[in-house]
Amino acid sequence: MLGLEPHVLLLLLACLLAACAFEFVNGFHDTANAVATVIYTNTLRPWVAVIWSAFWNFIGVFAGGIGVAMGIVYLLPVESLVDQNVYHGIAMVGALIVAAIIWNVGTWYYGLPSSSSHALIGSILGVGIAFSFLPDSRGAAVNWGKAGETGLALLISPIFGFSLTIVMMFLLKRFVRSKAIFKEPHKRKPPPLWIRLILIVTCTLVSFFHGSNDGQKGVGLVMLILIGIVPTFYALNKDLNPLDMRESLTKVEQVLGKVNAAGLSEADQKLLAESRAQTADLDRIFAGKTSVNDLPQNARFEIRRDILLLNNRASKLVASKQLPISTVDREQYDTAIKNMRTFTDYAPKWVLIIVSISLGLGTMIGWQRIVKTIGERIGKEHLTYAQGASSELVAASMIGVTTAFGLPTSTTHVLSSAIAGSMVANRGIKNLNPQMVRNIALAWVLTLPVTMFLAGGIFLLFRAIL
Repeated sequence: MLGLEPHVLLLLLACLLAACAFEFVNGFHDTANAVATVIYTNTLRPWVAVIWSAFWNFIGVFAGGIGVAMGIVYLLPVESLVDQNVYHGIAMVGALIVAAIIWNVGTWYYGLPSSSSHALIGSILGVGIAFSFLPDSRGAAVNWGKAGETGLALLISPIFGFSLTIVMMFLLKRFVRSKAIFKEPHKRKPPPLWIRLILIVTCTLVSFFHGSNDGQKGVGLVMLILIGIVPTFYALNKDLNPLDMRESLTKVEQVLGKVNAAGLSEADQKLLAESRAQTADLDRIFAGKTSVNDLPQNARFEIRRDILLLNNRASKLVASKQLPISTVDREQYDTAIKNMRTFTDYAPKWVLIIVSISLGLGTMIGWQRIVKTIGERIGKEHLTYAQGASSELVAASMIGVTTAFGLPTSTTHVLSSAIAGSMVANRGIKNLNPQMVRNIALAWVLTLPVTMFLAGGIFLLFRAIL
């Protein structure tokens, strides 16, 4: 299989199994966010709600695209993604998976709605920072630009979730005449049909968007494993012909050819020289090739390496306002480099399948602990129909928007914040359970530093061993 040595194949399978385990844990850790409201309002029986949520999580993985997945992959420094050493790849992906799973299982055990997204992102950041300490890193650490975008999305989404739910509750109180939706649900009776339908729709939307966002994180994790351990085989999208990128390469070269190095700063001159070196190497690989069969298997990894390094160097250069090129040239470069990235930014169908199955199965197991926290412990009152519907509608909207922009967000943080906002909207800030809010906030604050430290330490240990 893939021409790997037996022990490397076993390590690959172990890493893939661990990635599925992470997504499985993600399922039972985060799915409570979707089903808590329909369970605590007697809208659906628990097992019906869980199976329904699992189904829409499964669908969401396939419908979500790969924008978030690639955002996760490219948090790591490019230099770590173009390292063809199999054992270095195993150390990288093994460390971040182990660290993320340790934190997820620990917070689940104590019933804390901690974020699987934060755990994975913290682990990736920890590995990236630890990588910078290695002699062969050339000082490369985390892709801080991408990390900044991700961090902003993770920070803003719960704030919006909290605030928008308060607004939503205000609007419901102002314009909905029926007072039934603001009362505590009857312990044995389902809600009125129209309320029930609204709650089922909001549960479905949260489940779908959770799959489309969090499922992509699992896809990104599996792609990190494949790129790190079998880089030659999974370097490029096999459904595309690498020779078709030559037109885009020519356009990039045309733009770079218009740049006069003499008028640039020393740093920009270095970027220009490195960018031209990558295009020259791609020209060398493509020279004389008329068919995809003419490309050696190893050439696929070289093409991937050159595209990623070219994108990393040239994009910084073209983004510089001091660069004397026209807007048309900048647009030509952007279009061309995006086309070239379609060859590297992909996920095979089987990856989507195993991630969606893992997430779906995890959804149906272990959800009770977090459901109880969401439904009973964030506020001092039982969840009402209005609180459940408004919280999930806001959460689904926030997750959907961030997914559309290719940014990871935390389902846990958004919905927990929305539930808290609904409690405040009902009876003010005193309606929150201070001890549980403190515990949740502490888990949120500690997730990034703890997972960064864990993943970084494990990575350096693995690199020393491997």
